[in-house]
Amino acid sequence: MTGNVKKRAYDSPRRRQQAAATRAAILDAALKLFAQQGYAATSVAAIADEAGVALKTVYAAFGTKRGVLVALRSRLVRGSDDPVPVAEQEWFRAVLDEPEPRKRLSMFAAAATELKSRAGAIFEIIRQAAPTDPEIAAMWAEFMRDFYENQRLVIERFDTDGALKADVNRATDILWTINHPAVYHLLVVERGWSADDYRHWLEESLNQQLLT
Repeated sequence: MTGNVKKRAYDSPRRRQQAAATRAAILDAALKLFAQQGYAATSVAAIADEAGVALKTVYAAFGTKRGVLVALRSRLVRGSDDPVPVAEQEWFRAVLDEPEPRKRLSMFAAAATELKSRAGAIFEIIRQAAPTDPEIAAMWAEFMRDFYENQRLVIERFDTDGALKADVNRATDILWTINHPAVYHLLVVERGWSADDYRHWLEESLNQQLLT
């Protein structure tokens, strides 16, 4: 007696590697086109063509153009597809756990520079797209809220040391402003500073503005 045999979905490490490579190619292509043309002017078809894949492949992997942008932001901001929020990532916790305030600030400046070197382009793409796209505006607003709260966590850690010149609210505003990705864009992209130039300036500025 022959029973019904369910077919198992074919899976293999090679197929997963190919899928990951295709996903990476699409995200790389999207970043290039978003940076060159802007988010609004870039079509999903153009992303597929740049990546060398079928249009349906992009839709299957990301759903929509916004889905591509969300995935790109996640990969660049977090350094991987790991969904762990920035405030819970190992590097951020290491900064907060450093007991010496000035070393902590130096670690923060280095980590902030590394993050913007990796993700500065996507920050600027989202910021520029926000005024004309309500969904992207909501994404930017959410990012800014998270960004401000992360700055506040850093400031509160300094406050526990009694190392702040200003109160927590004022100090958070100062850190949020000086460390804002738009400032990085102005200095590094527009004015041609190196990442090291920016890191040194960031650390010196925050030392002068925040610490006693």
